[in-house]
Amino acid sequence: MTPQLSLAGPRLAASDGVVCQPTVGGGQAAADRGARNAVAPGDGPILEVRDLCVEFRTSKARLRVVDGVSFAIEKGKTVALVGESGSGKSVTSLAIMGLLQQPPAAVSGEIRFRDAAGRQWQFLELSDNEMRAFRGDRVSMIFQEPMTSLNPVHTVGDQISEVLLIHRRMKRAQRREAAIRMLERVGIPEAARRAEAYPHELSGGMRQRVMIGMALACEPSLLIADEPTTALDVTIQAQILNDLKSLQREMGMAMLFVTHDLGVVSEVAHSVVVMYAGQVVESGPTAEILQSPRHPYTRALLASIPRASADREQPLTAIPGTVPDLAHAPAGCRFHPRCSQAVQGRCDVQVPATESPADGRTVRCLRWREL
Repeated sequence: MTPQLSLAGPRLAASDGVVCQPTVGGGQAAADRGARNAVAPGDGPILEVRDLCVEFRTSKARLRVVDGVSFAIEKGKTVALVGESGSGKSVTSLAIMGLLQQPPAAVSGEIRFRDAAGRQWQFLELSDNEMRAFRGDRVSMIFQEPMTSLNPVHTVGDQISEVLLIHRRMKRAQRREAAIRMLERVGIPEAARRAEAYPHELSGGMRQRVMIGMALACEPSLLIADEPTTALDVTIQAQILNDLKSLQREMGMAMLFVTHDLGVVSEVAHSVVVMYAGQVVESGPTAEILQSPRHPYTRALLASIPRASADREQPLTAIPGTVPDLAHAPAGCRFHPRCSQAVQGRCDVQVPATESPADGRTVRCLRWREL
């Protein structure tokens, strides 16, 4: 179960020096629900991540698994964080949520969140109790595997109700009614009956909808969706994506969508951040990245997507090799051992810097202008 914090909530210091009380009460929170996401145009992004680094320290080494990651998400927009398993996507998400145990993790950089009043909060400067006032309320997360994220000994209705108890201080009857309404909103039929079910009594698609309902119970300003359609068949996957887009429009929230599937990205994201071996190798608007990728890794990811029009006699395109072990990261460009465009004596020696051309995109490749 989610650890319960003081219902009164801690007092927080905003980055501009203003001290305020986070909204965790019942009546006032309900009255302000519509204003929760009311960030005026020009006030800046809901989330701004700058030079985020995450190291895991062991007795033998210090492994930097996230290295200088930067991006921003505007209100009502979706940024897709893309890459193979081991690229650092989930660790980046957990760092934003403040869910990495420190030590062994060491997190640095800036994670700035802007609330409905326009105040910025530097998450890395907040205590654990202060972060709990945000987590599940203003910022929420859908985890990869619902069967391991949901508590097997509590009904799904009670698990949604717990979020409302902690952050809204609702009475039991109010919480139950709100939990049933949320199950209906995420597309679960016979919601009142399903609220009394345990996770193992639901299908995989329904469990994922419950996870979405838990994450959105307090109508957050920012939702982090970590591989929310993994292991679901394509029909259910499409339904889940459509539900997420609909709820995002309804609530006006920003979303960080973590995935390894570039085919899904075109359906949900306004912009894309491509990660490889802990680093951002390319970023920009979704349509531009998909139509004219600049980094060989992005091109390889796109080439590996199966297509119905492909010749069935030809083998599927694959990226050779695997994501490197960062304890023994390759010299030069981290992608060069797998890159078909790598030049010996250059790509395996020089470390590419992130370049930002005038069109607003970024790319981390020594040869991108030549390709």
